[in-house]
Amino acid sequence: MTASLNPELTELSLETLRLRKSAKWRYFDPDVLPAFVAEMDFPLAPAVKIALAEAVELDDTGYGYPDALGLADAFAGFAKERLDWEVDPARVTAAPDVVNGLTSLLRSIAKPGDRVIINTPVYTPFFGIIEELGLELAEVPLVDGQLDVDGIDAEFRGGAVALILCSPHNPSGTLPTEGQLGALAASAAQHGAWVLSDEIHWPLTLPGARHIPFLSVSEEAREHGIALVSASKAFNLAGLNCAQFVTASERGQAVVEGLPFIAKHAGHFGILAGIAAYRDGAAWLEDVIAVIDHNRALLAELLAAKLPEVAYTPPRAGYLTWLDMRALELGDDPCEALLERGRVALNAGPSYGPQGKGFARLNIGTSPALVEEAVKRIVKGAGRE
Repeated sequence: MTASLNPELTELSLETLRLRKSAKWRYFDPDVLPAFVAEMDFPLAPAVKIALAEAVELDDTGYGYPDALGLADAFAGFAKERLDWEVDPARVTAAPDVVNGLTSLLRSIAKPGDRVIINTPVYTPFFGIIEELGLELAEVPLVDGQLDVDGIDAEFRGGAVALILCSPHNPSGTLPTEGQLGALAASAAQHGAWVLSDEIHWPLTLPGARHIPFLSVSEEAREHGIALVSASKAFNLAGLNCAQFVTASERGQAVVEGLPFIAKHAGHFGILAGIAAYRDGAAWLEDVIAVIDHNRALLAELLAAKLPEVAYTPPRAGYLTWLDMRALELGDDPCEALLERGRVALNAGPSYGPQGKGFARLNIGTSPALVEEAVKRIVKGAGRE
């Protein structure tokens, strides 16, 4: 019941949200309900607001200096508290964002023509990174939402130099098991490959699930893995440009240290906000997780009652949901009809790979009332009123 949830996170005003100038609220016409890009609607964590307000009051808008401010220590403490994950602060390095971090790593460890594995349907920018660097795409699709470990191993045996692991997975919201991660690490070690683990959504692991950091599973993972993390998704800080490379071996750290300066240049406000989130944002984060947990169940109830044709497995982490709309017969991209007739914007499934045809990604990082409004508009767009 919503009565037990933080009202500051559940009683959101659509009129106030429309005053925001971020892409989510300015990309579409004002009559469209945006439920697409990975941006939450909740107010910022109080500690983050204070840190940013203090910087503005001091006119402190210069270049970032994460080493002096303690970003690495803040993340290491957060990882220990949330996951009991032992991270060496000396092996935490700032980055502008996860996509730029992945791009820089691949530019360092791969040469044009090398094969890089992704697990489709998957976060759209991964395709662009591989194309931009002149690398060859190796798709190993998920099987029932889970990693195809044998398929990844076959690609490594065939010469693939790296896997971009999305854990928790976007858009499915699934989490790999410790056994799967261990098998990936063993295969990468056997074939001299890398696992670049995008773990940006892990702080939003939901009740009943457990996130396992790739670097924690084995010595092989530590030698052949590099993780990328950030406070940006869990604390809604994407516009502030701050992520972190995390390594757990001299081999991995050597790759990060060899990257050019620009690949490790985070934004000053992102550093300040990230430190505040990691150190003092736990209570707020728990409240957010409670709302998302409520919303994922609410969405299941609403779809069962109003659109039973839509197949939906609630995510185990994060606020992004993956909806199988093929039974609605709205074509490869159902989002077109939903936008035109329902005035609701979701992410187009085909942009996540061929397995996304007939699917759509819906953002539930908002109030329960706006989740209900989104479903109401989806019903209208699907012609099921």
